[in-house]
Amino acid sequence: MIKKQKPSKTEDVFTLIVQVGRCKADGLPTGCSGAGILCYTAAATEDEAVHETVRLLKKADMNPLDVTGYGTIVELESDGKVLSDEEKDLMTKAKEENSVVIAEITPFFENISEK
Repeated sequence: MIKKQKPSKTEDVFTLIVQVGRCKADGLPTGCSGAGILCYTAAATEDEAVHETVRLLKKADMNPLDVTGYGTIVELESDGKVLSDEEKDLMTKAKEENSVVIAEITPFFENISEK
């Protein structure tokens, strides 16, 4: 019996922002309350991209709280977003490696000057 190969899914790269809270070994700076993480994730669907990104962050001892999807490169550009060469390169890397690329981590600090 010959097994048929499943047709490969066409993968896109999705832009996601993940908000994370604190965990004991998360590697975030002391004094921050969490962070926003910009990710480019290769996946067949946005749901799959969210699932894979959250799985990876949990494996890295992060505490994902919320994920916002901004779409694919085609969707971003059709909405008028101008992407830099660096952003496009990172998206290409994610697609070629079928991976999650962490592009930026922005720690959140509480306003300590308020009383």
